[in-house]
Amino acid sequence: MQRIRRFFSKRKSSTVKKPVVDEASRDNESSSNTTSKGPLPPLPSSSSSVKSGQVTALPEPLYPATLQALEANGSPEFCLQPRMLPDAIKAPAVPTDQVISSIDAQDKGTPDEWIPRDPRMIRLTGKHPFNAEAKLTDLYGQGFLTSTNLFFVRSHGAVPKVDAQMAIDWKVEIKGLCDNPVIFTIDDFRKMFEVVTVPITLVCAGNRRKEQNVVQKSLGFNWGAAGTSTALFTGVRLADVLDFIQPQRGAKHVVFEGGDSLPNGPYGTSQLTSWAKDLRRGMMLAWAMNGLPLEPDHGFPIRLVVPGQVAGRSVKWLRKIELSAIESQHYLHFHDNKVLPMPVGPDQARADKSWWYDSRYMIRELNVNSAIACPDHDEVLKGDIQDTYTLRGYAYAGGGRRITRVEISLDEGTTWELAEIQYPEDQFRNFAFDDTIYGKVDLTQSDQCFCWSFWSFQVTVGRLSEAPAITARAMDESLALQPRDMYWNAGGMMNNWWFRVCIHHLDDGSMRFEHPTVAGTQSGGWMQRLKDQGRDPAKPIFGVSSSNETVRDDDLVVQEVVSMTKPGVTRRITKEELAEHTNAENPWFVVKGEVYDATEYLAEHPGGPQSITLVAGEDATDDFMAIHSADARRKLAEFHIGTLVGSLVGGDQPTDDSDRPGVFLHPKKWKPSRLVSVKDVSKDSKVFRFALEGDDQALGLPIGQHVYVRLKRRVERSGQKVSEDMLVKIYYPTPTFPTGGKMTLGFAELEAGDAVELKGPIGHFIWQGDGKALIHGTTAVVREVGMVCAGSGITPILQVLRGIFEDPSDTTTKAWVLDINREFDDILCREELDSLASQFPSRFSLRYSLTAKNIPVDWNHSVGRVNLEMLEAHLPSPSKEGIVCLCGPPPMEQSVKDSLTAMGWRPTSQIIIF
Repeated sequence: MQRIRRFFSKRKSSTVKKPVVDEASRDNESSSNTTSKGPLPPLPSSSSSVKSGQVTALPEPLYPATLQALEANGSPEFCLQPRMLPDAIKAPAVPTDQVISSIDAQDKGTPDEWIPRDPRMIRLTGKHPFNAEAKLTDLYGQGFLTSTNLFFVRSHGAVPKVDAQMAIDWKVEIKGLCDNPVIFTIDDFRKMFEVVTVPITLVCAGNRRKEQNVVQKSLGFNWGAAGTSTALFTGVRLADVLDFIQPQRGAKHVVFEGGDSLPNGPYGTSQLTSWAKDLRRGMMLAWAMNGLPLEPDHGFPIRLVVPGQVAGRSVKWLRKIELSAIESQHYLHFHDNKVLPMPVGPDQARADKSWWYDSRYMIRELNVNSAIACPDHDEVLKGDIQDTYTLRGYAYAGGGRRITRVEISLDEGTTWELAEIQYPEDQFRNFAFDDTIYGKVDLTQSDQCFCWSFWSFQVTVGRLSEAPAITARAMDESLALQPRDMYWNAGGMMNNWWFRVCIHHLDDGSMRFEHPTVAGTQSGGWMQRLKDQGRDPAKPIFGVSSSNETVRDDDLVVQEVVSMTKPGVTRRITKEELAEHTNAENPWFVVKGEVYDATEYLAEHPGGPQSITLVAGEDATDDFMAIHSADARRKLAEFHIGTLVGSLVGGDQPTDDSDRPGVFLHPKKWKPSRLVSVKDVSKDSKVFRFALEGDDQALGLPIGQHVYVRLKRRVERSGQKVSEDMLVKIYYPTPTFPTGGKMTLGFAELEAGDAVELKGPIGHFIWQGDGKALIHGTTAVVREVGMVCAGSGITPILQVLRGIFEDPSDTTTKAWVLDINREFDDILCREELDSLASQFPSRFSLRYSLTAKNIPVDWNHSVGRVNLEMLEAHLPSPSKEGIVCLCGPPPMEQSVKDSLTAMGWRPTSQIIIF
């Protein structure tokens, strides 16, 4: 500390404090080094504010309130509360949420199982690492300042476990190209420099990313619109610290490193030295939020806070500061917080690392952004046309720039009206005071805007009843304006196109509001709905009447043209060579005349290896192109080995004539089957009865597997006697699904005598009976089977149920079914399901859920779309001998799979998608 003493004698700046030796400071210093394990005292009251120039104190004890509460078993008298501002100060209230004092069940078994967390937070990356945001309505409802309970969290790995003594001893090393390298404890920072408190809004660069992910999956996870929060941060100015250490000429960058342990090294990033030294940029080293020590998730015991920039620049658990001639060389400094050019897709970004090292694409300052918080997603409004409703939301900008206008449109951007803007941050410009904990609170001379603003717009119910959507956009003082169109990028960063809320006008005169997305793995939002309809969610149009909504040609999603060949491959492959690779060990197949070797991809194929081996040696063009996405086609190019000489189409197609005696289905041959009859079982579901080839012939479809179907018309067959039933739900065109379902509409047009073609069986799951299942070719003991389905997805589920409960050798296997339907009359096979539940009450749990508004009065099952709470309540807990089977619309299957993974189910071996 000798260097520090010499500095005291020569420094004149008011930002460095002279030592004050009195009884109060001695008490503060001695208490800060206590290691007592007894009850923890509360903070001093705000009435103990001190005169300017006196020594401030660290929050006492310097230990997160949640951990104190946890160790005190949640006893209220030992739970620290946020420090209130003086009563005379007219400023936004500090949140007073109850301190979380228990461990969330989802954290048990993870490296973070010691951290109390608010269960209201929406987890975006499963159990671990913890990345989470609050519900938008909860976040907005807290007001200007956000409690640590609901403050968004971005972590790349396990949180460093720091106890009270470690916090006291925590050191930050400052070194590199500077005249005064030092190692400071947190208390050294407090003694050496002026302690300040500043309100700051932090925003994740991925805020609103899920909207981009619906358009095209990026490399990031699904942030909603609540990846932003605001708090009072207490610490010292970075500019004062840099002024003390005296950067040398050539020190162009200040590099910061955290104390976390990650696979590619600790998190780190850097700032331009010129920016870091600029007091107007407001960077600080903070140890407290809202008057309390930082929480573990937010960087305890000390972190960098960089206002006006993306939160990824605010390094948590700060350990090192280095003055350097070059920018940070930390892995995530390069591989995160970049807006790559739109033409660079996720696969290209993964394969070509040079994109990440181009400094032109680095994100520093935030862009202008806004969101609508009121009305909430799925909120329903009904009232007289003259009643007034207040639209509300937030807006923010970067670099300290002020939001100068927020505009609202009720006609999808044709005309705009100004909203009222409230700037709660400005209330802090009207006073200045010193406090023992907060230090100096003084924004009277600051014109920087580092916080979000709130906007409101009053509108009559009558106007809303005539509007197709509510659209919001903001502008800052540099005249930067939120754009109409999305700038999609591979990282899913900085999404700030107009925020739109769709208005659904219901039959009873009420209105239901639909946000673009719902955070995390939750389903919902107009963007996915439009995508499911075949429309482009990046070009939304809501203004067509719901009674005659049509899809315009220019509104349909144009299929991306993707090259499926590998550059430089010129090999010519004969049909004889292809025929040598029809086995399951090294299968080759043909798509559009090109040959592919799938051997190395068998284990990775999402549909299991059998989907590939079934077409070994064949032309798979029709099957592949019909069901695979642009990403899958792009992936196919990796396995391209040459061009086929000749063609397999028509008579040249290799055949396997080895039919299985007494079995209709063939895994490599399309087999025709004539429609015998059609029976309606609900308003949109039918049972189609197809004839097989001969007497006593079995279909040959094991429990849990499925078939490919091709539709033909008017192909009469004779001698077909044995029949097989197929239950199909018809997706007719509707105002919300104007194109309907192509395949099912084709079924709806079938008449007796028409034919379909079947090929199979196919699938990676077979229920073998007696508590055993074949999963990806491996037999597993299964004693607990959870099943989730929607609509006609009940059919494979019912087959598995029959396999379990009609098996006399199996008396122990248990089953759970969660069956989601729109209306009560949509529940298919209900009588059989209810009968099984009645016959096997100790082994079979059955739960329905309805998503429509008209729910029967005596309904005693669930209501709403499937969600995490529903899965946890009505499915078995993850276990070694458990699986969960899914069958429904692809978005539902993916959402449920993500939720099950978060619950602890292994996605590759325990989650079966039919």
